[in-house]
Amino acid sequence: MSLDLPFAHGGPALTGRLRSSLMDFRVEEILGYGPDGEGEHVFLEVEKRGENTEWVAKELARFADANVAGVGFAGLKDRHAVTVQAISVQLPGKDEPDWSAFGGESVTVRSLGRTRRKIKRGALRGNRFVITVRGIEGDRAIAQARLEAIDAMGVPNYFGEQRFGREAGNIGQARAMFAGRRVDRSKRSMLLSAARSQLFNAVLAERVMSGQWATPIDGEVYALAGSRSFFGPEPMSDALAERLASFDIHPSGPLWGRGEPPTAGAAAELELRIAAADNDLAQGLAAAGMDQERRALRLRPEGLAWQWQDDALEVSFTLPAGAYATTVLREVAQA
Repeated sequence: MSLDLPFAHGGPALTGRLRSSLMDFRVEEILGYGPDGEGEHVFLEVEKRGENTEWVAKELARFADANVAGVGFAGLKDRHAVTVQAISVQLPGKDEPDWSAFGGESVTVRSLGRTRRKIKRGALRGNRFVITVRGIEGDRAIAQARLEAIDAMGVPNYFGEQRFGREAGNIGQARAMFAGRRVDRSKRSMLLSAARSQLFNAVLAERVMSGQWATPIDGEVYALAGSRSFFGPEPMSDALAERLASFDIHPSGPLWGRGEPPTAGAAAELELRIAAADNDLAQGLAAAGMDQERRALRLRPEGLAWQWQDDALEVSFTLPAGAYATTVLREVAQA
């Protein structure tokens, strides 16, 4: 959680240790759907401890004597955690193996039934987190106030440091790619995402510093909660104010691409100024054929709850797909 970005609620009141053990960072994927009951794919619930998703997927294919291309999952889950996610394995005309014999101590597999379709990347609703910070020091009363503010107002929806690679190296590599360096196709997608995230975070950081990350400004375009849809610019009205207050819509920031951003007025001026300051990234994204898209500036964790232990704080919440647990935790504790 080392990104140098401004805080919305005054900064963390605690210090402590994150991931002292795998059990201190638990993630459960929320797909929003389950198996159909028939089909050539087996729908599995997989709990893994200290293993990465792609390795588990390959090992499941090997174990079931299946084609690895027929193994599907919605997202890559953190290796340094205990995670639960769905993985599908294509077994046309084959019986299932004894999944209980797979994985040893680090992976547990349970079949939930058959399904017609392979689970696709990105096809998930969100993730449920239970995170424990140990060895905490600092003012618990202030931390309590921070948590209550997050519950009421949310946090800035920054892209987390995972998006930028070790020591933010993906940004330098993206600049080199845009300057002509050739990269593998798989890496190209990662670098394009990092460049977009850099520009988005820069816009959001400026709005956090001005106190306008959770409220609309002149020329605002609104993101619809739980989707990639957006609309506007549209002048403020009682109806819009009510939707903002209920977290049905959010102010939005740019995922940069070709053409002008859809904002107007002060919002457009800010976004164009940020893009001009990182012109090689903005121009590179446009030249790569990316379209202008939007992302909510505000993130409100659902079901936020916390409990204090002797020297630890446990926090639990649910986030939509594409949001980062560390952007919530950084407002409370530096770990």
